[in-house]
Amino acid sequence: MPKIQRLEQHVADMIAAGEVVERPASVVKELMENSIDAGAKVITVEINAGGMQYIRVTDDGCGISPDDAKTAFLRHATSKLQDAAGLEAIGTLGFRGEALAAIAAISRIELLTRERGASEGVSLRLEAGETVDMSPVGAPEGTTIIVRDLFFNTPARMKFMKSDRAEGSGVASIVLRCAMSHPEVSVRFIRDGKTVSHTPGDSRIDSCIYSLLGREFAEGLVHAASSDEAVSVEGYVSIKSAVRGNRGYQFFFVNGRPIRSTMLQAALEQAYANTLPSGRYPSCVLYITIKPGSVDVNVHPAKLDVKFVSDKQVFDGVYYAALGAVDNSQFTIHNSQLGTSSGEGIAGQANSNSQFTINNAQLDISLAESREQGSGHNTSKSAFQTMNTGEFKRMYDNTPSETLNSPLSTLNSQNTLNSQSILNSQFSILNSPNDSQLSSLNSPLSTPSSEAGGGFRLIGEAMNTYILVEHLGNVLFIDKHAAHERIHFDAMKAAEFEPMSQALITPVICRFGFDDTSCLLENAEVLDKLGFTVESLGEDSAAIRRIPSEIDIADVESVLSEVCEELKRGGITEPARRDNILRSIACKAAIKSGKASEAGELAALAARVISGEITHCPHGRPLAFEITKATLDRNFKRI
Repeated sequence: MPKIQRLEQHVADMIAAGEVVERPASVVKELMENSIDAGAKVITVEINAGGMQYIRVTDDGCGISPDDAKTAFLRHATSKLQDAAGLEAIGTLGFRGEALAAIAAISRIELLTRERGASEGVSLRLEAGETVDMSPVGAPEGTTIIVRDLFFNTPARMKFMKSDRAEGSGVASIVLRCAMSHPEVSVRFIRDGKTVSHTPGDSRIDSCIYSLLGREFAEGLVHAASSDEAVSVEGYVSIKSAVRGNRGYQFFFVNGRPIRSTMLQAALEQAYANTLPSGRYPSCVLYITIKPGSVDVNVHPAKLDVKFVSDKQVFDGVYYAALGAVDNSQFTIHNSQLGTSSGEGIAGQANSNSQFTINNAQLDISLAESREQGSGHNTSKSAFQTMNTGEFKRMYDNTPSETLNSPLSTLNSQNTLNSQSILNSQFSILNSPNDSQLSSLNSPLSTPSSEAGGGFRLIGEAMNTYILVEHLGNVLFIDKHAAHERIHFDAMKAAEFEPMSQALITPVICRFGFDDTSCLLENAEVLDKLGFTVESLGEDSAAIRRIPSEIDIADVESVLSEVCEELKRGGITEPARRDNILRSIACKAAIKSGKASEAGELAALAARVISGEITHCPHGRPLAFEITKATLDRNFKRI
């Protein structure tokens, strides 16, 4: 066995740095947390080349004394923790004393700082953790730290870094979360000489959200709050009409600390249970206040994960806060209640006179008080709602009674078709003026197999979802969406496939978030082969200028969100990832269940299924279900 020896200090420091500093965003996070802990009211973050070459964080905090300047860069040196008892109730963001030492070990650092009230400051330069120069200087109150050439002495780490665009987007995401966690601090972010964001620092959550995430996002939010003796939750959640295709805009903060938590995500989404379609997720900006002793923030080197003494109390706090916001039936919108970044409100001065009132008498919906009784939470009343059942009532009232009570229609002989006649007439049927939906598609339905198996009679469509066909004395139920999805999937997977795209006169603007936008732009060539043209539109948004002709404009954002998730997912082969992406596109391109289809459209799909050309959807579900005549006779006691 090799002899056990103690590692040299600089090697140990670089190993420790790997736990804290994964990428430039990690550096920015640690430095911003130190600035906030120092009592800063104004913080400026500046990066070049994605942060790999240059990071500068300036604050107006308390500063560092000349005597403490060198000590600050030693491992486990901190002013925020005095003894083990302090670990039981941590009230600061940085407390482990590892951040500055870890950053210094793998970069070149310059420190310029002056304590409040001091006559002069100090300048300190370090390289790979070693002090190069230290001298007194004139400096403004506060601290400025410049980090250059990150990972210059650890080339093995350099090869794992992504492009400047991707790393810069990671920094932007961290700045956003840190800025949002403390609305009382004004944060400016500068990237490659251009100001990306600037928060007012007026302590207002709404103006902070507006300045960081924009007007459209802010207008889709409703105030949410709940509190009990143990947990207090306050913030905003999205209205049901403003949900998104991913969880990228779910922000949770515990005692001013941005965290990630699948438990809190589940609590939020449970409040929207059975009200959102599959693949749609609510957004939120929620601040959770809990006793410091009831949460352990010392469970992750980067302090991203936390543990709660009582998960149920925190879960319930988030759940009831969101539930009280989205389920409340007071539907009066007063945009003037929400201020712009200058204090006017989220909705902005332009909409300050806009008021949308829905008469509650038309809705006949009671408050959800019974769901809140006994919960121990005081839920807030929502500021926004978009539910309107009046249209449903009018639709029902205007439905002719004979339509509701009419018997099943008798099929005439014109509905008796055979496979060959279907195949010969598909071009004229599918491209007829009455079938505008299919004529706009580059649809594989127009070229089905010519070897359809036997004659069949199209009975019709059930529930706008299932095709009913009589074939060889039996009745087939065919899932039209699944069948069409399979046809598109097979066509796109073919080696000679060339997508038919449509250029959009007005591009679709999608706000995917910093990470997802960067991912899509990094894979622009892959998307182009699938029929999408994606261009940058700011740090967290993209303009979609070309889409596949099969995709509805309303589905563009959700399709690209799913594609992005596949592009970011690791651990699978490239062919499998491509198949997953094609499945997402095929699903959105296929005929929608619940929407009536033309007879020719149904017949064409049935012909492909009956011919045996397609048997399962891309996800493996069967396309058809058969009921034999014997089964029907047996159930009707005819045999």
